[in-house]
Amino acid sequence: MSTRYSRQELFQPIGTEGQKRLNDSKAVIVGAGALGTASAEMLVRAGVGSVTILDRDYIEWSNLQRQQLYTEQDVKDRLPKAVAAEKDSSK
Repeated sequence: MSTRYSRQELFQPIGTEGQKRLNDSKAVIVGAGALGTASAEMLVRAGVGSVTILDRDYIEWSNLQRQQLYTEQDVKDRLPKAVAAEKDSSK
C-alpha cells in the first residue's frame, strides 16, 4: 500500500485495485475556469494517471479569486490557462 493513497486504498469500494485503476486512467477537462481547475486538482490529488486540460483563454486578474491553480505571477507572465495548470499540477 502506498503511503500517499493509503486512505483511499483502505476505503473498501476503492481498495488497492481501484487505486491502480485510477493511476492507469486518463481524464480530459474542457475549460480551465473555476469548475475545471477544481476538478483537475482533485483528479490529480486522487491519483488519476493523466489529466489533459483544454482551454484557449489566458489568465486574467479577475480569475484569481475563484480559480485556485493560478497565481499573480501567471497573470504577469500572461500565461495561457492550460500552460499554467500544467505547471501547477506537476509540483
